[in-house]
Amino acid sequence: LPLLAGADRQSRAALERGATKDLTVPGLVLKGADLTPRREAIERIEIASRDEISALQLDRLKWTLAHVYRNVAHYKRVFDKAGVHPDDLKTLEDLRRFPFTTKAELRDNYPFGLMAVPREQLLRVHASSGTTGKPTVVGYSRRDIETWADIIARCMRAAGCRPGMLAQNSYGYGLFTGGLGFHHGAERLGLTVVPVSGGMTERQVKLIGDFKPDIIFVTPSYLLAILDEFRAQKVDPRASSLKIAMCGAEPWTNAMRAEIEDAFDLHAIDNYGLSEVIGPGVSVECIESKDGCTIWEDHFYPEVIDPATGAVLPDGEVGELVFTSLTKEAMPVIRYRTRDLSRILPGTARSMRRMEKVIGRSDDMMIIRGVNVFPSQIEELILKDERLAPHFVIELRRDERLDAIKVIVEARADVADEEWPKSARTLAHHIKSQVGVTAEVETVKPGGVERSAGK
Repeated sequence: LPLLAGADRQSRAALERGATKDLTVPGLVLKGADLTPRREAIERIEIASRDEISALQLDRLKWTLAHVYRNVAHYKRVFDKAGVHPDDLKTLEDLRRFPFTTKAELRDNYPFGLMAVPREQLLRVHASSGTTGKPTVVGYSRRDIETWADIIARCMRAAGCRPGMLAQNSYGYGLFTGGLGFHHGAERLGLTVVPVSGGMTERQVKLIGDFKPDIIFVTPSYLLAILDEFRAQKVDPRASSLKIAMCGAEPWTNAMRAEIEDAFDLHAIDNYGLSEVIGPGVSVECIESKDGCTIWEDHFYPEVIDPATGAVLPDGEVGELVFTSLTKEAMPVIRYRTRDLSRILPGTARSMRRMEKVIGRSDDMMIIRGVNVFPSQIEELILKDERLAPHFVIELRRDERLDAIKVIVEARADVADEEWPKSARTLAHHIKSQVGVTAEVETVKPGGVERSAGK
């Protein structure tokens, strides 16, 4: 029984003795045809008890900490500096004694300084865009690629995807983890994959019409661009074959979800991940509840901290998400600070805990004259006005010594020109009354805001 926390002690011992010679991560079985899980069925670990999940997490945390301490000079150095050793982990709460990992440390160890296996054992390398400096590089062993495919397949199963369905993959292929991550997970589940990648929006619409996919993997903002193209071609998006959209790679609001679901008549499922931890697949919404992403806690240990102090917050309080990988072999990360703001909630459709939809990023938060402002707050107000399209830009500037913002937002195609200034005044009023800051608002013609085909 792969990925199984609830196996009895005798069964687990038998697996460790003879099921596979390559079993190195506690409780993780990856080889042996007779051990391959049936992907159309829920895996037992998804509905295991909290005690079983916690026991597996502790087992895997001990392995991970010892693995990085032995094989990654950076972690040995920072653990020693903090006065902690892997043997100090006796309970899950002991993890908070270990230091955080930040994106700066990934860049400081560019390109392969955080690898826990020799470079020759890496099967694949992914990297961020590097638009703010050196890219962050992540590496995968063969076992990591197999684990990743299993996790993505589990995500797709939870999102309502089933073997034999046809999926159009509109995430970008290449160094970005989205395209290839979803591709291999879809094949592992048994989907038929159309690897379109991002861009060529006119072609995206044509292929949806010709191939009739059941599923689309896509960023929510690009799905809105595809929606614009449907309307430009005078094709009814609600008449398309699409039943499920697995949207991720960027924050999006429930108001945007409602916009997408109503426009296409489908289920828009949120999924969350980040390349530093593994890529997509860290958590996903279950189609039967759509009430926040279930975190696959058998592979990723979540914490929420106060962004200012680093103190661990109790479940239910909003703070910065922190993840420790539990089964990564080539590049485990210990207490990685994501900068994403959310909170941890009890499990519903699965026994594993959920994370609320990301409300913003601690490093993207704008402080406008003492008021904390997140783009998601303004997006929600835009989506409440039927005259405005969900395409906007926030410009932050400094007038002398004071910060100010300008919101540039598109009008919908069917809105008369004389309504544009009225909608701008209405949005400015709502931003002032509900967010608490004064904003200049300009409504522009449809297509006036630049589109992004990727993340």
